[in-house]
Amino acid sequence: MESDEGKHEIRIIDTTGNPAPLGLLAFGMTTVMLNLHNAGLFALGSMIFAMGIFYGGIAQIIAGIMEWKKNNTFGTLAFISYGFFWISLVGLIVMPKLGMSDVFGKMDFLAFLGIWGLFSFVMWIITWRIGMALNVVFGLLVLLFLLLIIGNATGNILILTIAGIEGIICGLSAMYAGLGQVMNEVYKEKVINLG
Repeated sequence: MESDEGKHEIRIIDTTGNPAPLGLLAFGMTTVMLNLHNAGLFALGSMIFAMGIFYGGIAQIIAGIMEWKKNNTFGTLAFISYGFFWISLVGLIVMPKLGMSDVFGKMDFLAFLGIWGLFSFVMWIITWRIGMALNVVFGLLVLLFLLLIIGNATGNILILTIAGIEGIICGLSAMYAGLGQVMNEVYKEKVINLG
């Protein structure tokens, strides 16, 4: 039988930064930019596609991987999933233009929005145990998907414009949550109430 004498317990302390602000800002800023288009302020183009691939997409995936290292299942799932949501959305729009696939139909797009709306709804329910700031972000996101589904199903421009305005608010709420976390950390006090 081996003796415990001379054995030492080794503990690894995680000193890496909080990845949530990166993920929240990547999601929020990209959501604001797309919904400025949905609100009718400018055309869909390379600026939104680039944001969708590189910031909303890749930066969120990086944040999700960092959340995995911190043993945060919710953060991992949210950031990696929504990162790939942005990349998928850009692919849906750009791949047909590159001749890589047929243009998606109305029912296809409604199914895409519907499955992401369902996922967001369940994530929103989970946030009731996390905090008010994330609860607001996910609640607004569920409402955004609902408005986009109704607007695209009916072809109603007014509903799509309202969805755009609501999406801007959703994106700003994610930016508030992300920047609030950074401010509280830097100032080492609760400057921003994130609930």
